Amino acid sequence: MSGVLLKGLKVVEFASYIAAPGAAGILGDWGAEVIKVERPEGDPMRHVFADAAANLTGNPTFSMDNRGKRAVVLDISKPSGRDALARLAAEADVFLTNVRPASLKRAGLDDVTLRALNPRLIYAVVTGYGLEGPDAAKPGFDVTAFWARAGVGHMTVPKGAEPFLLRTGVGDHTTSLATVSAILAALYERERTGVGRLVQTSLLATGIYTVGSDLAVQLTFGRLASARPRTQPFDALANFYQSSDGRWFVINPRGAAKDWVPIITAAGRPDLAEDERFASGKARRANASALAVELDAAFRVFDFATVAERLDAADLVWAPFQSPADVAADPQAAAAGAWVGVEDGQGSTFRSPAAPARFPGADAVSRPPAPVLGQHTREVLAELGYGEAEVAAMIAEGAAA
Repeated sequence: MSGVLLKGLKVVEFASYIAAPGAAGILGDWGAEVIKVERPEGDPMRHVFADAAANLTGNPTFSMDNRGKRAVVLDISKPSGRDALARLAAEADVFLTNVRPASLKRAGLDDVTLRALNPRLIYAVVTGYGLEGPDAAKPGFDVTAFWARAGVGHMTVPKGAEPFLLRTGVGDHTTSLATVSAILAALYERERTGVGRLVQTSLLATGIYTVGSDLAVQLTFGRLASARPRTQPFDALANFYQSSDGRWFVINPRGAAKDWVPIITAAGRPDLAEDERFASGKARRANASALAVELDAAFRVFDFATVAERLDAADLVWAPFQSPADVAADPQAAAAGAWVGVEDGQGSTFRSPAAPARFPGADAVSRPPAPVLGQHTREVLAELGYGEAEVAAMIAEGAAA
């Protein structure tokens, strides 16, 4: 079970939506104890399927990032709610939040205050735009800070096409991975120094790193080639093609001229090697659209099974262009450890995407379900030393639920 890897690590998550809860979810999958602290209204992600069709039950988006956590409701607008959260942080290894720093400072829950109470605390902040600069206080989602502001969307949309929206959670979950990396680095430093630290990640910086190869070119040369439609490729060998039965696939050559002959041979057109338009790498680039037309026609002769057989026989780098339904049924996804079972509370499990790392011999078999709002408030407060009367008073005051 991967639940032993971070056993004994205590994480307090005071966050909502996806990026920060996703990071805490990965730590939980790897064995950390995660206490999810929510305001009385709950994490907004609890309600994303509220208006879904009546025949749909469950909340897989929320479940993915919050499985196995314990849930506590505290109202930090009340002194007793703020005190309880500070006491949780005083006993934690990691305090993870995406609440705006100004709000946390007003509540006495900022990094300086909490790390003074617990010098070993790793205080991790996830923001849209970072902790400094003119836009640090702006709210940000992955579609705004990661996709739009970081340039990811612009570099993805073919030249001349209209912008389109990012799929749910892509920038968030990329930032979750960055946040886990930062937390683990800080924990490693704490092993040497005995002292925690502030770490921060942002959707903006994560987006920039995600397209860092292109931005490195921009920074060096001051310009960057635009994304192109399939019919006007920069390199026709690195392109999408379709089989006779309508299945799309993509080829990605290894570079230079290494895969030129294997690709046209797999396409059933070895004669293209004698075509003057494609006699050299430079010529193939200059006539990329014409080569794409030739390869289009060539691959459409074969059904997908035959295409796969021919490309594999040539040891080419390629993949089917799969739908989510295809991915869910792909045996290689399962073999790669892409899924984890989540208990449904009725003696069975359902599949959910797993964190993208494997620990052979210690992989998780299943995880407890995401908690209901405030499910563990009383027991967690009792563990902090609150008596029954104190807990009852906090609930009556509305500081806990």
